[in-house]
Amino acid sequence: MDRDRIADMKLQTLLVLALLASPITFAADGWVNMFDGKSIEASGWKANENPEAWTVEDGMLKGSGKVSHLFWMTEECEDCEFKAEVRIMEGANSGMYFRTAFGPRFPKGYEAQVNATHKDPVKTGSLYSFHKNFDSPSKPGEWFTQHIIVKGNHIVIKVNDKVITDLVDEKNTFTKGYLALQQHDPLSVVYYKNLMYKKLK
Repeated sequence: MDRDRIADMKLQTLLVLALLASPITFAADGWVNMFDGKSIEASGWKANENPEAWTVEDGMLKGSGKVSHLFWMTEECEDCEFKAEVRIMEGANSGMYFRTAFGPRFPKGYEAQVNATHKDPVKTGSLYSFHKNFDSPSKPGEWFTQHIIVKGNHIVIKVNDKVITDLVDEKNTFTKGYLALQQHDPLSVVYYKNLMYKKLK
C-alpha cells in the first residue's frame, strides 16, 4: 500500500472520528438533530439567564421556573426550517424563536407562539406581533408538532402539518439570528423533543 493511500485512509478516519465527537447529528434530507436527549450544553444550547430553568427529563428538554430563553448557538438561521414536538401544560406560555439575537430577557427576533390556555390570547401557531391566532390547535398536556419555514421574508408556521401562519413580512424585520426556546414565567411548564433544524439554500 503506497504512502498516499495510507495518508488518505488516515484522513478519512480522522474525519469520521471528528463527526462522531460532534454534538450535531444529521438526519435524512439535510435535517440536523439539535438535542442529544442528554446534555443541554453539549448539544450546543446556552441560556441567556436563569439556566436552572432548563432541565433534561426522560430525554426531553423541560422549561420551568424563572424567565429564560435557551439559544442553540451552533448555527444562525437565515433561510431555514425549525421544528419540534412540543407539550405545553395548563396555563403555560412558551415560544420557538428564530432569527433572534442572543441577549437578556425577551430577545429580539421572530417568535412562533406556544400557548394553549395561558391568559395571553395569542395562541400556538401565531407569529407573535405579526400574525395572531386566537384558537389553540392543541390541548394543554398533549404533544403536537410545530414546524417553522422561513425563506427570505416569507414565513410559514404549521401545527400538526396544518398551516396556521402564512405571512410575507414586507419590512423583512429580522434577516438572521439564532434559534431559541422560551420559558415564559414561573407558572409555565413546557417540554420539547425531536428538535430539528434544516438550512435552506
